[in-house]
Amino acid sequence: MVSFPPASENEEHLAPVTYLRDARRAGSSSASRAAFGSAGEAPAETHGGGMRDHPSGRRLPRAADATGAPGAAGLPEAEGRATGVSPSDESEADGIAATEGAPGNAGGRRSSGVWSRAFDSTAATGAVEERTGKRAANVSLHQLARRGMSRWELAQVLAKREIDVDVAEAELNRLESVGLLDDAALAVTLVYTQHTRKGLGRSAIEQELKRRHISPEIIEDALDEIAADDELERATELAVKRVGQLATYDDETARRRLHGFLARKGYSSTVVRQAMDAAFATRGKRGVRFE
Repeated sequence: MVSFPPASENEEHLAPVTYLRDARRAGSSSASRAAFGSAGEAPAETHGGGMRDHPSGRRLPRAADATGAPGAAGLPEAEGRATGVSPSDESEADGIAATEGAPGNAGGRRSSGVWSRAFDSTAATGAVEERTGKRAANVSLHQLARRGMSRWELAQVLAKREIDVDVAEAELNRLESVGLLDDAALAVTLVYTQHTRKGLGRSAIEQELKRRHISPEIIEDALDEIAADDELERATELAVKRVGQLATYDDETARRRLHGFLARKGYSSTVVRQAMDAAFATRGKRGVRFE
């Protein structure tokens, strides 16, 4: 606040000057011009209705006179009449505007600044996670469409594709929940195909399931699908077929080679011996082969 001493005895009613913004508003109102006109002020002394010249060169508002004409002391009322808003209404409006932009105000509008940046950052993070999840799903479905995979094998593929660990884990759980990823079903399928089509014995099939990191409990349950008689029958079929390919060899050489063949297929020694006896029973007498 700045005040100036009166320049003459007629200026003893000068009021303190706030910033001239309010004085200009008061001077622009028609009510102020009417009030100053009724007070009989000389137009040469005033500027803009409520302003007058000071010896120092500054333009100062007049104070209220006896007739109630608004000067600097009447600025709030004059401004209220000019704008239609009272000072108390402005204070209340300022308070509402201040609380509307607060982050804790659930009904307020979102303001710019730290809160908006945090909101944008959260939205961006969510978008990235959504894209990563879709990529993990696409990779998983593509791999499962090519061949059956265990959970461990698919996890290795997602890791090589640089899928986030948490996203990969969530995708693996989702595939298991919908039945697209099932280690138990995969183990049963492998037991059937490896034994029936490739002629592998229990030992070789067990090693294949362990290589795929299927749990021992699941492996044991899957191997129970192979009955002892079925394993001997399959081994005998292989031995009879193989012994026909060894027709040019003597019995000792043929036995040695046939034993190695069945052992590599994963059959136990008992099954190998029984299968070899059945196969050589179909073999005719052969002479010694000279090399």
